[in-house]
Amino acid sequence: MATKKPVVLGLAVGGLGLLVAAALTMPQVVDWYQGRHLAEAEYSSGSEAKKSRDSVPRWLPDEATAVKYRMSTTGGDRLLKATLADGKLPAGCKQGAGSGRAHLRADWFPKGTDKEGTAACGAYNVVLKGTDLYAWQDHADWVKAKQAGSDAP
Repeated sequence: MATKKPVVLGLAVGGLGLLVAAALTMPQVVDWYQGRHLAEAEYSSGSEAKKSRDSVPRWLPDEATAVKYRMSTTGGDRLLKATLADGKLPAGCKQGAGSGRAHLRADWFPKGTDKEGTAACGAYNVVLKGTDLYAWQDHADWVKAKQAGSDAP
């Protein structure tokens, strides 16, 4: 019987070690899994962004600068940041917050911004902070726009 205690203790310590290792690596595995369905790019202008990628919204002004764009490749979730020289909403955008929340994250998209939406541009929710436009699209809003026949990506 004396030999069972070290074996049981060894198994317990080993099992605990495996649990700790799993807890430490799980966030990286989740990030990897989610990240493999994302595309991100930066563009010098709105015109360049729209020429490069069909999914960039057509309402983005051609003269917008410092465009950053992140998208899900398996759905309609999107993030967008652009600088607008005049700091005004693009043509066709309407005042009034939309319904969707941002499901993507990016270091250039301030946390909590998706709770500040003050306008809608196509299926995107938008907030202006000075001359910076932050926009996000929720997958569910994207699906609704597609079903309604909207030409907005």
